[in-house]
Amino acid sequence: MPVWHLRDYHEDDLDQAIQIWDQSRGADEDRVFPVSEVMAAAKSGQSAVVAVVGDELVGMAVAQSYARRGWILLVALASRWRERGIGSALVAELERRLRAAGVRHISALLPAHAAGTKALANSGYQSRDDLTYYEKLEPPGTADADVLAALGGRMLPEGLWDAMAGMEREKQVIERRVVLPLTEPVLADRYGVVPPKAVMLFGPPGTGKTSFAKAVASRLGWPFVELFPSRLAADTGEGLAAALREVFAELAELDSVVLFIDEVEEIAAVRSGKAVDPGHGVTNELLKLIPVFREHDARLLACATNSVRSLDPAFLRPGRFDYVIPIGPPDPTARSAIWARYLRAAATDAVDLARLVEASKLFTPADIEYAARKGAQAAFEREVTRRQGGPATTDDYLTAIADTRPTLTARAIEEFTEDIDKHSRL
Repeated sequence: MPVWHLRDYHEDDLDQAIQIWDQSRGADEDRVFPVSEVMAAAKSGQSAVVAVVGDELVGMAVAQSYARRGWILLVALASRWRERGIGSALVAELERRLRAAGVRHISALLPAHAAGTKALANSGYQSRDDLTYYEKLEPPGTADADVLAALGGRMLPEGLWDAMAGMEREKQVIERRVVLPLTEPVLADRYGVVPPKAVMLFGPPGTGKTSFAKAVASRLGWPFVELFPSRLAADTGEGLAAALREVFAELAELDSVVLFIDEVEEIAAVRSGKAVDPGHGVTNELLKLIPVFREHDARLLACATNSVRSLDPAFLRPGRFDYVIPIGPPDPTARSAIWARYLRAAATDAVDLARLVEASKLFTPADIEYAARKGAQAAFEREVTRRQGGPATTDDYLTAIADTRPTLTARAIEEFTEDIDKHSRL
């Protein structure tokens, strides 16, 4: 039988600790102390001890102390390691540390039959039936608002999905594969359809990957949190792997969320195979965090990349991402719809839409928006400087198109087509 031993909690234990916390609570059990509070206590130097077998974390206990009183916040055990005395050993170690800190009164507040109650009873703790627990909850959404503010997330306005003019091919795929199973979970379950938990969007720059992620969050009515890999470590003052663990732990407090990571190749690029490669630790950390993220309901991880071929193969493996969806350049029908959206302020009879569509062959939606604004600006300036009224004309927009450097190139489209054949999973 494998031998377990106790040691201090380390920050690297975070992802396994959250898994054990999930295993230890019942389906309808509402912990008195949320996971974020428990992990914050562990991180801040309060009494925290774990039980390990090799590299596997199989149990954890955390306590806080105030003057001479201590509170046990958590006793959690991995499912297959219960009834082996680990819980009692964790409690005994907590007691030793608390008493060394001057604590003389130790209490625990746990739901009835929660993991840890038997360990407390075996360790001599007495259950008191003469007490009534009072609790005042924050207004609905307040806690989520605090976490969202800390993560830089927000609720997006309604209607973003309907505003995605053009791109009907991509919109239809995302609607059927991603949105509908999440908005109709009961019906999906009836047909054996598992709602997605993680999707990868890939395609050339400016094709609308970020806009689609935001539109999905808007359609679902879930908070939207965007991670910027290049800023994450700098914002937290920690290493990137540690910063990722901290963010994912905070996300566990939200009732629902769409987590968007753009340019994910920055933290999930192909590993060199050299042990000294600093990117290994970050990629490995993300590979560990995604399965934990997937265990929660009402969660969707949406990653985007301009270069799917640069991602580590393990990152794209089925089981991590449900779908790998290409978001390509707009075809003529899509370009027409996108132009029409931005030409609403112009007199439609003054603009030859077909000429604009033909002239903007290599344009992304972002390029079209830029050219449309540039054409409208030309008409505005003509009115202001010459007092020659009238909406923007076809020539105004064709001039703007000629002055706009397209994001796409023939080579980029060729590579994207190759990537669809090799990497897409719908």
